[in-house]
This record gives sequence, C-alpha cells and structure tokens, in this order.
Amino acid sequence: MFGWKNKLNDLVAQLRPDLSRESLGVGPDFPGIAPNPLLSRDAQKRNAELRTGTLALGVLVDWREVSNDGSPRVVLMFDVETADGTSFRGIADEDLTITELTRLSPGQTLPVRYRPAVMDHYVALARDADPARVQQLADEIASRKRT
Repeated sequence: MFGWKNKLNDLVAQLRPDLSRESLGVGPDFPGIAPNPLLSRDAQKRNAELRTGTLALGVLVDWREVSNDGSPRVVLMFDVETADGTSFRGIADEDLTITELTRLSPGQTLPVRYRPAVMDHYVALARDADPARVQQLADEIASRKRT
C-alpha cells in the first residue's frame, strides 16, 4: 500500500514516456497525470479548486493527446506568467472539442487558472475569464517586462 502513487507514476512514465516529468518539463514535486481523472478523488478536488483559482496567462508550449473517448483529452504545457511576476511551467489536463484541438498553436497565449497556495504545476484553462480582466492582466505583465 505504501508507495503506490510512486509506482503508478512510474508505470505511467513507462507506458507513456511523453508524459514523464522530464518530458513535460516539470520538477520531481509534480504529482503526475492521473490515468483517469474522473476516478481520482485527488484529481476531482484539484479540478474543482482550479475552477476558482487565480487568473494568469499561459503561453502554449506543446500538448500531448492522452485519450480520445468521445472528445480528446489532452495535456497542455504552458509557460505561465502570473500577476505577481512568478513564472513556472504549467500543465493543464483538459477535455477539448475537435474544433478547440485544431486551433491549438504553440506560442498562443491563453488565460489559465492556478492555485498560488499549492504551486504544483497544475493549471486549468480559464474559459470563463472576463476578456477585460484578461486584457488588464496582459497589460500588467507587459508593463512589468518593459521596466
């Protein structure tokens, strides 16, 4: 029973080396990608917290398709910039429509939500974000980079 999460992460890394911590560009503290987030209590809790998380901007680096059971489930990798100036590699585990999937392009900037108290590399697309607030955040980040 002890160490089962490590064994599961090792098994996922063996089956899908493209989802390993090294391949995703995150550190050893990253808890890993849940094989099925609908069956994982931790993933359900994390997703609920991310829906109300803090807004940030993520530049899409790459993505990996995890499964395709009706709608594609993908892992999106972002370089995230927060309002307070923190930068980190963020990983979003999302179900996308075919249309959304075909519109993905590296370098694309998208609003994301993260949990500042946890900082475990998990983010979620902020589909509900107010466009005015996203623009304000983009302006704050841009002005900080100019100075």
